[in-house]
Amino acid sequence: MRIYNLFPRLAGRIGQWTPHVERAAAMGFDWIFINPIQQTGRSGSLYSIKDYFGINPAFLEAQPSGERQVQAMVRAANALGMRVMVDLVINHCAYDSPLLGAHPEWFVRENGRIAHPSCNQDGRRVVWEDLAQFDFRAGAEREALVAYCLEIVRFLCRLGFNGFRCDAAYQLPPEVWEYLIREIKREWPDTVFVAETLGCSPDQTRRTAQAGFDAIFNSSKWWDFSSPWLLEQYQLTREVALSIGFPESHDTPRLMEEAHGNVDVLKQRYLFTALFSGGVMMPVGYEFGFRRPLHVVATRPEDWEPPACDLTGFIRAVNEVKARCPVFQEDSVTQPLPYPNPAILLMWKAGRKPGEEALLVFNKDPWNRQCFRVDDIYQYVQGRTPLRDLSPEWRLDYVPVQFEFELAPGMGRVLVTGTE
Repeated sequence: MRIYNLFPRLAGRIGQWTPHVERAAAMGFDWIFINPIQQTGRSGSLYSIKDYFGINPAFLEAQPSGERQVQAMVRAANALGMRVMVDLVINHCAYDSPLLGAHPEWFVRENGRIAHPSCNQDGRRVVWEDLAQFDFRAGAEREALVAYCLEIVRFLCRLGFNGFRCDAAYQLPPEVWEYLIREIKREWPDTVFVAETLGCSPDQTRRTAQAGFDAIFNSSKWWDFSSPWLLEQYQLTREVALSIGFPESHDTPRLMEEAHGNVDVLKQRYLFTALFSGGVMMPVGYEFGFRRPLHVVATRPEDWEPPACDLTGFIRAVNEVKARCPVFQEDSVTQPLPYPNPAILLMWKAGRKPGEEALLVFNKDPWNRQCFRVDDIYQYVQGRTPLRDLSPEWRLDYVPVQFEFELAPGMGRVLVTGTE
């Protein structure tokens, strides 16, 4: 899965989305992911949904109906060879939703009042006062709530959506997801469900993934290229569900801002997340080095920035490698290998089919060059099948046994076997 996140508050009205969808297709993405497009509550947050069966008028033209505009957008993306995924937010709703009056029994209560969702961030409790938390604990009321959620998913499927990013999926019991996924796939067998599980424990992630999800998101965005935790988490879930990495998201600062304008950091992180994980997701604007964070309330089309760079060709080259090589489309056995220079990451990946292997060589340092040299590159692969260089930049026609390459800042080399 190669996913382009089209953030609707930045993209504007649906009629203005076409250039973004076309650009995503030209860069080799095969999925468009759209954050919630349903009618919001008073706060205006995309994730504070007041009416699950109404389309946010901020994204609509005057005519035709909202549903028809969404269906036309999905068909246009499908015609370009891409499927379309939308956020599924059923762990909570807007606090001013009519559901609170119509079905107060569907909500968690705290001190006699309908509760707001909350979390702990850096030792302090953060409460989202614009949200009301659904109660999915076993009880007489849960059956009706789950049936309502099923109708929400059916509504979105009828609009043409092919997949769902399930927001904070770990907050729903696995048996609820098992039921919803089973029922939807009975009617729309090719529907894809992706669990958003960031912030929960690896065990929670694994239990959630086992509820029938096709994929989960991983934390490779925050990896330092050295610590063991990423590979440990990856190992816990790789046999259960595909994982999706991302260099930044709508919930994180822009990487260009974090990198102080260093384009090599953007290239390094996209190449790594795309090839480490079975899937990859990238938000709109990354390809141009945007620095303003995406905001679920405040972002507007006027926040579109003058491009600081143009990475569309580089991203297209990386996506072509990912699409070409099965080893980069699955969560396979992956191991970092010892190398004397700590500024270089050497990583081996084994495909599920015999003979499919990959060596990834990364310059961890995005500011300085590093020299990678080995007397026998084949000591790092199990077979003697000739290695091919599929690196997105400065690709070699021939990979010699005695391999030496001066890596530019942040540069990665991609060597594979078993690919014609």
